[in-house]
Amino acid sequence: MKIAAHLLAAAVLMGASTVAHAQLAVSANDGKQLRPGDPPSARTADSISVIDLRRYPPKVLGSVAAPASMIGAPSAVAVARNASFAIVTAGQRLNAAGSLELAGVVSVVDLAQPSAPKILQTLEVSPGAAGVTINRAGTLALVASNSNDTISVFTVAGKKLTPAGKVQLPAGYHPTDVVFAPDAKSAMVVGQGVGKLVRLDVKGSQVTVSDTAVTTGVQPYGAVYSPDGRVAYNTNLGGRPRPEGAPKPAPGGPPVVGTITAVDLATKAVNSIDVGVTPEHVARSNDGKYLAVVVANGSAAAPTAPGYHPYGLLQVYRVRGTQVTRVAEAHSGGWCQGAIFSDDGRTVLLQCALGKDIEVYRFDGKALTRDDAATLKFDARPGSIATAGSR
Repeated sequence: MKIAAHLLAAAVLMGASTVAHAQLAVSANDGKQLRPGDPPSARTADSISVIDLRRYPPKVLGSVAAPASMIGAPSAVAVARNASFAIVTAGQRLNAAGSLELAGVVSVVDLAQPSAPKILQTLEVSPGAAGVTINRAGTLALVASNSNDTISVFTVAGKKLTPAGKVQLPAGYHPTDVVFAPDAKSAMVVGQGVGKLVRLDVKGSQVTVSDTAVTTGVQPYGAVYSPDGRVAYNTNLGGRPRPEGAPKPAPGGPPVVGTITAVDLATKAVNSIDVGVTPEHVARSNDGKYLAVVVANGSAAAPTAPGYHPYGLLQVYRVRGTQVTRVAEAHSGGWCQGAIFSDDGRTVLLQCALGKDIEVYRFDGKALTRDDAATLKFDARPGSIATAGSR
């Protein structure tokens, strides 16, 4: 009986630890990215921060200096399902002349002690590293690089990445994101250059391009699966597909309305929803009932630019398969990037680069309420964010 009691106690502690770890968010913060007119002296160090979502308001537990990049899809962070480590990519760096150039830096972050995260490993992949994903078993990771149309494959063991090859996509695909399906037997690449979601087949550590692709819109950017893997949701910066032969929007003309699309992966049926100008990120609640969509809304542009607004938009949609219905919208700060839900879906964190902060919203299923007193401040610009259950 004593042995059984000890085993039960250990199981309870392990379960509690898993739940606690699941409530961690990891934010990648870019200190080198300047706004027009900013002096070079305004640059700060890039960093990776760990945020505690077990409590309200959320709290930054610890940070570590490491390469990060906010230019690109806000999916440059992936957290293992047991929240023991994270992978962060950086698609830009400063060169010797003090200018930004393409990069392909991948960092492995130890989260065993969230108040003191550590960099365990740094690797180089193809330039333009962007979206990153880890399978649910924590044994395989993929990194999209948009400059040369590649997906880097890594096996994972003991929180260490080992290169296992690259997937070469056709020229011009410019992948911005990649995400494992829930069953990890396939993955989805966002082909920004061709307006498509492309399936990868996964067998062990062998990853190959399938002949399955779905056209979603112009300049797709980021994507996420439904929890059952039957539906894919993605953002399209350039909106709905253009008819063949249709001219591109003229420079200086009205801003293009971006979309999110819901794709039934069995039938390839696509449902497109207009959301606003430049939808940066689509994030799913853990239960799969809601999507958060981050819309720049011209807030990163100069005040004299067409379509400028002094605020962005945070939107929440209720989803049921490919049915997508807007239930809430709030004005946000400017130049906002990534978003995540807390495990219970009642709190949403939104990274806003202009103010160098993460805004905190309460969500009750009907409305979003920004809690300015809970805003998290940073020295660098938050650009990508994830939790163990966000993808």
